[in-house]
Amino acid sequence: MSFILFFGTYTCSMGMKQFKTSRFFPTRVRKLISDFAIILTILLFCGVDAFIGVNTPKLIVPSEFKPTNPARGWFVPPFGGNPWWVYLASALPALLVTILIFMDQQITAVIVNRKEHKLKKGAGYHLDLFWVAILMAICSFMGLPWYVAATVISIAHIDSLKMETETSAPGEQPKFLGVREQRVTGIVVFLLTGLSVFMAPILKFIPMPVLYGVFLYMGVASLNGVQFMDRLKLLLMPAKHQPDLIYLRHVPQRRIHLFTFIQGLCLALLWILKSTVAAIIFPVMILALVAVRKAMDYVFSQHDLSYLDDVIPEKDKKKKEDEKKKKNKKKGSIDSDIEFSDYPYNENIPSIKISMDMMEQEPMLGDKDLDRDKSQNFLNTHTPC
Repeated sequence: MSFILFFGTYTCSMGMKQFKTSRFFPTRVRKLISDFAIILTILLFCGVDAFIGVNTPKLIVPSEFKPTNPARGWFVPPFGGNPWWVYLASALPALLVTILIFMDQQITAVIVNRKEHKLKKGAGYHLDLFWVAILMAICSFMGLPWYVAATVISIAHIDSLKMETETSAPGEQPKFLGVREQRVTGIVVFLLTGLSVFMAPILKFIPMPVLYGVFLYMGVASLNGVQFMDRLKLLLMPAKHQPDLIYLRHVPQRRIHLFTFIQGLCLALLWILKSTVAAIIFPVMILALVAVRKAMDYVFSQHDLSYLDDVIPEKDKKKKEDEKKKKNKKKGSIDSDIEFSDYPYNENIPSIKISMDMMEQEPMLGDKDLDRDKSQNFLNTHTPC
């Protein structure tokens, strides 16, 4: 039953989210179902769980608003409870935590502020990190968990605010216009998160498999458009079925697969390290990926890396290249013939321009020869006539 709830939540969320591209119901109804796909799915499968009545694991929610440890209050005194050497020894794990939080926060901020999202307002990396540092100090004194910008949730928030053209023509795909930038949704999300503490009598009826299905959907949905996933698919695709990707036009497939293999190897090493007792050095290993990327400069050319690992989005590169090709095709027929001929174009070759007036006044050389032949045949006495 837990597996049915888990897999059903995932598939239903995925289907409802893609419902806006279906052919059924008016546009507003499809958009409404797509926007509230997660909430509708949770309500649906919570109802299924309650209707069947199988004892599935539920969300554990405390019944009272108080610290987890009854031996302490809301404020944790930083001094007096540990020997003096603990304060000096804590510098090393503090450094590791600082690296981890900095990398996690900034990586999420960079992903959210990618150029393909067409954001108009400033990024504010320093301001975000400043408030994260202040909130970390407050949470430490109160014994609360540290938190930074969550990657999956932030990407889901960006996707929910995307604006597209409203098209009614059959088969026409909507075009991405940008993201609706505002502060209302972020404030409301965190207000509801705080108010969820007082919704414990309701939240305790949500099955854990339903939440796991939602988490799986959010993780899979955030992988959409990631170049690493596209290159993994290329490993199983024949050349004739591969999509028209910008890096496939300029980089050999062997180099692409080698780059993908190195990325996959680093990901596997990080996953293994995180699952062992050596997870304390996980932040250092994330920082070591910078050295791995610098070492790739000696394995790959800058031309290949400019397409496999560049800040500029692939869609923008492909769009510019296609527009350049269209401009070249719109030039004169002479330019287009030279472009696709076997001989290179040379600007030093002089061009001959003959106006229409000159052509009307002076007959063509071929016509003069024809008239001269005719006159000679007419004066010749040995003609058949």
